[in-house]
Amino acid sequence: MTNDRPQPNHDETLDSFFKGKVKIFQKKKGYRFSIDAVLLADYVLRKKCDNILDIGTGCGVVPLMIAKKNQHCRIVGVEIQDSLYDLAIRNITENGFQDRVTIIKHDIRDIKSVFLQESFDLIMANPPYVKVDSGRLNPEAEKAIARHELTMSLSDLVRTIKYLLTPTGKAVVIYPSKRAIDLIEELRRCNIEPKYMQVIYSSVNSEGKLVIVEATKSSKKGGLKILPPCILYNLDNTYTKEIEKILAG
Repeated sequence: MTNDRPQPNHDETLDSFFKGKVKIFQKKKGYRFSIDAVLLADYVLRKKCDNILDIGTGCGVVPLMIAKKNQHCRIVGVEIQDSLYDLAIRNITENGFQDRVTIIKHDIRDIKSVFLQESFDLIMANPPYVKVDSGRLNPEAEKAIARHELTMSLSDLVRTIKYLLTPTGKAVVIYPSKRAIDLIEELRRCNIEPKYMQVIYSSVNSEGKLVIVEATKSSKKGGLKILPPCILYNLDNTYTKEIEKILAG
């Protein structure tokens, strides 16, 4: 009797979420997705958008989560690294979403050669968040590119969003709270106005860890709304009910 279930290679893990309904291959070493991706996907799922771009899609985890719960959307994921691009293609195929999710390998700094202007009504990103001259550069290239602004700076990201977002579209970015001002300033510099922000806390006793910022193209300033906080862990280090619900799908 043969085993038709997908099997990870010797240097991979096979993980799952949504009660095992979605499976994902990742490298044991190298970049692995974190709770950031899960929170980004959950936030985007609350929006009514059918034509979505994921910038820096990694192994494709965010498109996978969204495609599983939104049966009508079409998603394009862009990834610059060969290894992560190959994993994303494999993950999308193994989960049977290749009819609605497309993964392309490309440098967003040359995005005009691939997409027409104003091609997407929602653009999401979990971008590199460490400046090249800040902090220790990870010796593993895959992690370094994913975490440090080596191939995509914050300004590169926002310029891409400005070019590709429809006039009424939404941009959703998850970013470290300590760089929230940098993100807001860069968005405004490109005439993309932040409208909503949610702060992510590790626990009720911790400082804000991450922010999710939703922005739209606008010439009008002001009106930023702060959403209720998202808390990841209880005091005993177990996930809160909110996070358990997200992971369960």
